[in-house]
Amino acid sequence: MKGQILDFSVQKNSGVISGTDGVRYHFEGSDWKGERPPSRGMMVDFEADGNHAKSVYLALGATTPGSKNKVAAGLLGILLGGIGIHKFYLGFTGPGLVYLLVNTIGFAVTWALGFIPNIILGIMALIEGIIYLTKSDEEFEQVYVIEKKKWF
Repeated sequence: MKGQILDFSVQKNSGVISGTDGVRYHFEGSDWKGERPPSRGMMVDFEADGNHAKSVYLALGATTPGSKNKVAAGLLGILLGGIGIHKFYLGFTGPGLVYLLVNTIGFAVTWALGFIPNIILGIMALIEGIIYLTKSDEEFEQVYVIEKKKWF
């Protein structure tokens, strides 16, 4: 059966899955068969045993609502990252504004300094773009869409 993790508590080592049949299934940490820990929003495959989910796996090719394309994020980081476009694309408004404001203020203030802040931001964005592109689709989804990691 397929479903989506609604919640998982590390402290209790248990969670809840909403099955595609509309039923909520409880599972324990020992039922989780994925390589990385379960988290809210993950699409999963599992075996139903009453209202208990067993053998819970991350669904192959699974994406979560609001998924982002890692290639698009990577290319935006590499090509337009100096102004934070890749951060805005991933939904990270705060970090995107940091890029945009530092770049804009840096451009206006550091004309005489050779645009050092702008160069630093461009290098950071290039590195982030490369990091996005070198992650597997599943890892990109988990780190940047589900866990919402904002920096590197």
